Amino acid sequence: MRKEIEITIGDDGVVHITTHGYKGPSCLDAVRPLEEALGEVMEREMTSEYYERETGQSTQRTRGR
Repeated sequence: MRKEIEITIGDDGVVHITTHGYKGPSCLDAVRPLEEALGEVMEREMTSEYYERETGQSTQRTRGR
C-alpha cells in the first residue's frame, strides 16, 4: 500500500493530519515534522493501522529458565 499523509484545514483553522499506509508507530515519525511546524497537538487518535505490525517486524520468544 502506498504511504500518504492527508492534511485537512477546517474553516475554524484547526488542522487534521491523517496517515494512510503506515503500520505501527512509523506514522508518528512521519507526521512529527508537521506537528512541530504547526504547533501544539490538541488531540491524537490512532487508526487501526497503528496497531498493525510493519512488514519485516518480528517478535522474539525466549524460553525462561
